[in-house]
Amino acid sequence: MIATGYSAVYTVPSDSVALVLRFGKFQEILPAGLHVKIPLGVDHVTIVPTKRQLKQEFGFSTPGASDPDQNINPENNIRSFAPKISPATNQREETQMVTGDLNTALIEWVIQYRIADPQKYLFEVRDPAGTLRYVSESVMREVVGDRTVDEVITIGRQGIEIEALQKMQALATKYVMGISIDQVQLKNINPPVPVQGSFNEVNQAQQEKEKLINEARREYNRVIPLAQGERDQRIREADGYRLKRVNEAEGDALRFNALFAQYQLAPEVTRRRIYIETMTDVMPTIKNKIIIDSEARGVLPLLNLTSLKGQQP
Repeated sequence: MIATGYSAVYTVPSDSVALVLRFGKFQEILPAGLHVKIPLGVDHVTIVPTKRQLKQEFGFSTPGASDPDQNINPENNIRSFAPKISPATNQREETQMVTGDLNTALIEWVIQYRIADPQKYLFEVRDPAGTLRYVSESVMREVVGDRTVDEVITIGRQGIEIEALQKMQALATKYVMGISIDQVQLKNINPPVPVQGSFNEVNQAQQEKEKLINEARREYNRVIPLAQGERDQRIREADGYRLKRVNEAEGDALRFNALFAQYQLAPEVTRRRIYIETMTDVMPTIKNKIIIDSEARGVLPLLNLTSLKGQQP
């Protein structure tokens, strides 16, 4: 009696719900906490972790994983009808995919999902976790098959993750699996072992090309702005010189016109004034000066009107 009463009490963890079957028929869903069931096989309780994020790994396995559906286990689930082969062999088969340009790539990925509808998860599909694994593998092969090997290995990772997530979720909804897929994440993507050396050389060449391009751009950004600055400076200097010369020429023209107008009013006076102004500017630059009267017949030999350099007059 005590054992029967003890078996009638059970606890649902905080991240799970309990589905109660009574005589094999679905009865209700109970939240986390302490509950009582009808013993002696009348009620059968299945605990489903609805608030826990689950994941499945493809092409590799994390040591010590507690979730039996996280990695390939040929002894369990939907794969049990197939010939017994080692998990490592299955993992190698999962990673081998043909790209759109008929090359081969080794791809490892992880999907993270949650059980959104525990009733559908348990009763609509015989093995939802195993079915999800096949759906994920099928979709990934389809998505990778639409891309070239270079795109898969280099720049196409994010696009593959987004497209694979959308298609996996669409199939999970179509098959009424009660699963919500949160993320598809690519891990290691490598070419096949026989050609890995060649691919590594190609990648190194591409990295070297990008390095040289970046160096060229850095040199360009250093030299070109400096040259443009010098160009702009010389253009401004030329504009300033042009304006200066134009203004000086216009000023000289206005001055000449003003002198010409005065000259026309009094030619002799103007001519005399211009002569005197010109001589005033020219005479100080002459070192030795001899002034001769137009009526003079000769010049005294000792005439010295200016001092010699370094001597007093």
